[in-house]
Amino acid sequence: MGKRILFAAGLIGALAVVLGAFGAHALEKWALTLADGAKRLEWWATASRYHFWHALLLLGIGVLAQRRPAPLLQSAAISCVAGIVLFSGSLYVMTGTGIKALGMVTPIGGVLLIASWVMLAVAVRNDS
Repeated sequence: MGKRILFAAGLIGALAVVLGAFGAHALEKWALTLADGAKRLEWWATASRYHFWHALLLLGIGVLAQRRPAPLLQSAAISCVAGIVLFSGSLYVMTGTGIKALGMVTPIGGVLLIASWVMLAVAVRNDS
């Protein structure tokens, strides 16, 4: 289980760097031609920031899962990945499309990210 989580953390972390760099360079020129371009750049920045930090969370979960496998750590990893996809993914797509209704998905991703942190805390607490 831990190796799979670490593999996912590596891929998700690499994608966070790629998307962050894309937002900081190529996306900026395009977005600033739009009436709401500054807001879209804020969405992208938020998405990439949360994406990167939660890739690190996933890395930590993977390291713990290798040392002491626990079903709750696997659930935390799944919740973290789903949270990244829904939270950051919805903001990335909103940035590209301008469809603000996608913002209704973002809080669901946020709840999943919070849940992954809580599951990590409970798993560590139960292990001591």
